[in-house]
Amino acid sequence: MGTMEIDFPGGKRVDAYYKDFIIKTDQPEFDGGSNTAPTPFDLFLASLGTCAGFYVLLFCEKRNISTKELKMKLLTESNKESGMIKKIKLEIHLPSTFPEKYKEAIIKSAETCSVARHMYNPPILDIETILVRE
Repeated sequence: MGTMEIDFPGGKRVDAYYKDFIIKTDQPEFDGGSNTAPTPFDLFLASLGTCAGFYVLLFCEKRNISTKELKMKLLTESNKESGMIKKIKLEIHLPSTFPEKYKEAIIKSAETCSVARHMYNPPILDIETILVRE
């Protein structure tokens, strides 16, 4: 089982410690934060975009296709009533030199992203309290 520790370093910041990394988060000033780091939800979106991007990168590397001019964009569309995101769109902006025969295949490679696969089949979230006795 993977373990990530979460702590509260002050203000509205919440940090995660995982492997040898500290993943910092904060809230924007209008929510009482200091805007010193992305919000947790920003990291969720970034994890989706960068994960798909990793598989796009692998696809291109295996075929000796340069990624110098390749770009990706993640766009969101919100539900006006709930304020929650109802649609996430990933655009892969291909240079004019990109081989036509790989246009569908590069989409398939982005879809193999493990973050996206977890969204299609989400894990169970089990939250519990543990009382620490001194």
